[in-house]
Amino acid sequence: MSVSRVPSRRRYLVCEPRHFAVRYAINPWMHPDRPVDVDLARGQWAELIGAYRAHGHTVETAEPVAGLPDMVFAANAALVLGGRVLGSLFHAPERRPESTAYETWFKAAGYDVHRPESVCEGEGDLVPAGRWVLAGTGFRTTREAHREAQEFFGVPVISLQLVDPWFYHLDTALFVLDDGAGGGEANIAYWPEAFSPGSREVLARLYPDAVLATRADAHAFGLNAVSDGRHVFLPPGAGELAARLAHHGYVPVPVDLSEFHKAGGGIKCCTQEIRR
Repeated sequence: MSVSRVPSRRRYLVCEPRHFAVRYAINPWMHPDRPVDVDLARGQWAELIGAYRAHGHTVETAEPVAGLPDMVFAANAALVLGGRVLGSLFHAPERRPESTAYETWFKAAGYDVHRPESVCEGEGDLVPAGRWVLAGTGFRTTREAHREAQEFFGVPVISLQLVDPWFYHLDTALFVLDDGAGGGEANIAYWPEAFSPGSREVLARLYPDAVLATRADAHAFGLNAVSDGRHVFLPPGAGELAARLAHHGYVPVPVDLSEFHKAGGGIKCCTQEIRR
């Protein structure tokens, strides 16, 4: 398939994994008795930041806070859309202090932050995809938070039911390939089996040309990926997905964040997009 994809420059917020560790278990990937190589994690994270900058993207950094090992997963802290910031209220008590740390960064950058009243884990479960926001529920973010997001942003929110505990956030099972900002149609990649039957039907109707991943791709964190509309930053282990993306005119950019898989995170989890 010969398609010319056009990238758009993005602004990302990240947090160095200075204090990264697996000290508790709040998803099936996490095992506190399994050691984490912090030096390796920092090196992999630096490779990701380098890849973003090499492709023309702006990267800003929030200061990591001691005692918050999951703060590296910046995507969970908020959803930024149209220059407005909806903050987070984490399901796990261990992560709740992260909300304040990121709120401090946003306020220093000149943003007002709306605090949700219901459990809401930012871009982990709220994914802007063209004319609407796709919203995951079932394990973390609540349907009440979906309603809050719709009222706050004034954008239609499509609720999707996650059913596999290994894919506890929407951004582990789905990512946006093209947001349609350049005038084309928005499109996504996803793994259907992570969703309830009704949610699969919704996705098939909304995105008939979506790129479907395999089970192996999904378990390699292939859907915890970031696209700029042309380049797709994804793990090297998602080989079949990379081939399908290339067939559709995208350019896979492999980045190994395997050390973060021990905490249930990957490329997208480490990347908060600031949308003006």
